[in-house]
Amino acid sequence: MIDRRLVRERLLLMNYYLENLQRLSHLPYETFLGDSFKVAAAESFLRRSLEAIFDIGRHILAKSGHVDLAAEYKSIARGMKSLGVVDENLGDTLVRMAGYRNRLVHLYARIGDEELYGIISCHLGDIRAFVPQVRDFLEHQDPD
Repeated sequence: MIDRRLVRERLLLMNYYLENLQRLSHLPYETFLGDSFKVAAAESFLRRSLEAIFDIGRHILAKSGHVDLAAEYKSIARGMKSLGVVDENLGDTLVRMAGYRNRLVHLYARIGDEELYGIISCHLGDIRAFVPQVRDFLEHQDPD
């Protein structure tokens, strides 16, 4: 059984992270790059947002009887798409996000500040789209 409270709490955290990323994305390019604390904050909020996405997906898949899809990040993304948690376009985007999450965690030294600024400036909508799709999915599930 899906723990709706857990999912909602993660979605609230995501909204908090997204608000902070949005504020950082509005900084001028030079201001962002000139402040290592802002860069570190952006990286942390982005990584936490991605972790929340895949934590939610893992939980929904595992509790829906799809434990086999809940082990690896790209599998979680594909599983959410096949289960109808997210639409096809977002599911494909989540597969790419899974790869980026792995880069943030394992290859963090290769991610430049410029790249990070580009992501928070141009791609927050991809993360933001996840929230209403998960809420919609939960609304259409049998009540607990």
